[in-house]
Amino acid sequence: MTSDGGIKIPSRLPLLLSHEGVLLPGSTVRFSVDSPRNMHLVSQRLLRGTSLKSTIIGVIPNTRDPEHDTDDLPTLHKIGTAGIAVQVVGSNWPKPHYSLLITGLCRFSVSSLLKERPFVLAEVEQLDKLEQYTTPATEGATAEDGELGELSKKFYQAAVQLLGMLDMSVPVVAKFRRLLDSLPRETLPDVVASMIRTSNKEKLQVLDAVSLEERFKKALPMLTKQIEGLKLLQKTRKINPDNEKRVLSVRKGGVFPGRQFNLDGEDEEEDGDDTVALEKKVHGANMPDAALRVCLKELKRLKKMPQSMPEYALTRNYLDLMVELPWSKSTKDCLDIRAARTLLDNDHYAMDKLKRRVLEYLAVRQLKTSLKGPILCFVGPPGVGKTSVGRSIARTLGREFHRIALGGVCDQSDIRGHRRTYVGSMPGRIINGLKTVGVNNPVFLLDEVDKLGKSLQGDPAAALLEVLDPEQNHSFTDHYLNVAFDLSQVLFIATANTTATIPPALLDRMEVLQVPGYTQEERVEIAHRHLIPNQLEQHGLTPQQLHIPQETTQDIISRYTREAGVRSLERKIGAICRAVAVKVAEGHRVTKTESLIPESPTEQGDKAAPPEMPIVIDHIALKDILGPPLFEMEVSERLTLPGVALGLAWTPLGGEIMFVEASRMEGDGQLTLTGQLGDVMKESAHLAISWLRTNAKTYQLANMVGGPDPLEGTDIHLHFPAGAVTKDGPSAGVTIVTCLASLFSGRLVRSDVAMTGEITLRGLVLPVGGIKDKILAAHRAGVKRVILPKRNEKDLEELPANVHVDLDFVLAGNLDEVLNAAFDGGFPGTASTHTHPQLTSKL
Repeated sequence: MTSDGGIKIPSRLPLLLSHEGVLLPGSTVRFSVDSPRNMHLVSQRLLRGTSLKSTIIGVIPNTRDPEHDTDDLPTLHKIGTAGIAVQVVGSNWPKPHYSLLITGLCRFSVSSLLKERPFVLAEVEQLDKLEQYTTPATEGATAEDGELGELSKKFYQAAVQLLGMLDMSVPVVAKFRRLLDSLPRETLPDVVASMIRTSNKEKLQVLDAVSLEERFKKALPMLTKQIEGLKLLQKTRKINPDNEKRVLSVRKGGVFPGRQFNLDGEDEEEDGDDTVALEKKVHGANMPDAALRVCLKELKRLKKMPQSMPEYALTRNYLDLMVELPWSKSTKDCLDIRAARTLLDNDHYAMDKLKRRVLEYLAVRQLKTSLKGPILCFVGPPGVGKTSVGRSIARTLGREFHRIALGGVCDQSDIRGHRRTYVGSMPGRIINGLKTVGVNNPVFLLDEVDKLGKSLQGDPAAALLEVLDPEQNHSFTDHYLNVAFDLSQVLFIATANTTATIPPALLDRMEVLQVPGYTQEERVEIAHRHLIPNQLEQHGLTPQQLHIPQETTQDIISRYTREAGVRSLERKIGAICRAVAVKVAEGHRVTKTESLIPESPTEQGDKAAPPEMPIVIDHIALKDILGPPLFEMEVSERLTLPGVALGLAWTPLGGEIMFVEASRMEGDGQLTLTGQLGDVMKESAHLAISWLRTNAKTYQLANMVGGPDPLEGTDIHLHFPAGAVTKDGPSAGVTIVTCLASLFSGRLVRSDVAMTGEITLRGLVLPVGGIKDKILAAHRAGVKRVILPKRNEKDLEELPANVHVDLDFVLAGNLDEVLNAAFDGGFPGTASTHTHPQLTSKL
């Protein structure tokens, strides 16, 4: 390495063929290595070497186009730079490669090639003195005589002039000044050319200039061009430290941001054109002042950091999101009430309350333009159209629609987003939905809000409190954005099957609209208006090929489905369409075969003839396709013995009929309850027993041997069928009383009566909930009389007119009236024959 002539590089050097740039002596450049020869050089020489000599390699510019590169060794450039590998970093993404940080030492020329594989090894001749790049400048050591001295002095003055135009408080500029003062002037062309903005072609000219005089002549115009460009920049806009840092970068044609070098030589890539474009987008996003200040601050940080930093991508993603959010973009509402009513009626049958609420909103919007978006909650059983009516509302208003499924969500970050300090952070579903729709006044459907979970990651229902509060959501703050966003123009629609599992604070913020199940007539109408045409289209059929009469539809509804909505009905119609599609396809195949290949009479006789069109589905075809009926009208059959009564129950899936059965046997007065009953229902059974025992004489009730106490020497067993289903609530009280009264009196309850209501120990009947769903269930089951608490009379106003006509409602205030209506001819001792004594106050 050393001799009397100075420091020497090895005479044999492995050569790195570089597509990316030109390494000049005195500079440090990062190269990405992925070609086979270069990969072998790193793995077999740099990584296995143990001495300083093994880290010195030659860097030769490869002028061949990398897209048309082949395995053949290209013609080598005559001049290269010997360098020392300061750092080696390997990576497998996106493909195996190495990243080398190489500091240039001196020039060399290639004398001869020693080998080409696995990497290039060559005999080289050193052209520069290595000491001039490694030894500080000393007085008298510079070339001061003749033309070379003039060029050196002129170049130094130009470099000083460039520095004088920059701000010395910027660290990178101050470091450049120190290097300018400390290095010998012979090295300045190489060092300055590697720092200022120049093309690879210009760098190659400096590299090829072996003589010092020629090197100064090649580098001086480059420096002068930078000074002129900086003067022009100062005229067009006031210079700031960011501009000054970007002047010392490498790109042909000016001082705009590009590939940037630190003054210690490390290559830091910055896509300045993108940054300028991003800055324009930030100013053009019309965001509030607070958000704009945050964006400009982040943009300033982005300009100062290299792309290799992990935080660069995070900051860039954040700014991209801020630019894409619809801060001031909105759609114009369609306020034509008549057109809106027509569109809603075409999309959905019934649902009058929901439609009326949407039309009310449109009417108020006509009168007041700055109206906050309402927060609605549709509560009803599955399959009644809560989600689809939300989509229809968006189409009616002319707004964008976005659905957010909340079922099973148990992390509050899904609503509010993650803080940007976390790896993989992202905005919450609200902000992400706004980015997706691109406007700030969409219709947001929060589906299944009653099925939110809770976990160690927080309570998402609590996070929704801010979103769904009209007094707070004008400044909703997502953790990822960390700036306020106005949600007050968003129309939020939540859906739920029940309000029981929604936290009270969240329920208080929403306007609850009940969406009950459909009557049989409504389901028939929905089937013929919407379901059958949709299924025909999905199965490639036409009304000329398949016809389903209304009688058949009624049969499907009553005997093959038992639901509040229409999903099961749609599946049954789909099954019919598939069966018909098979027949139609077979008929087409038979016709096609007959037209192409003449067959013998015997073969034609074996073939089935094409079906006549349209195929009409009658009761016989319905049984062939769907099988035996799944549900029978069993009410009358099951009320053939004393001790059976029919009650009404409410479930999240809609109303249901519920039988109560009782039997007695000899015993010691025990009461047995079965059917997975809750505590409230068990208490109702004990209340019923106590009231009947108290009034046994009045109602002529007896035990098994005729005694006046119904429980004396008698055990009672109450059973609620469907034992696998958990049951609870107070509304079965009147049904239990009627069932036990039938058992103790030996009389049959009317087979067409169903009832619901809570009881007290004094025999009063108290109101219960879910009346509409319960009455619709009774109507589906073919019940003719329904006994209800008197204080539930107001709930009858919501019933369809045809249900009012078909059912006889008995409004009972006490158990006397219940028993009188539940038995044919009344019940002995009830209000018809028994009167309560009048009590007068003595106060």
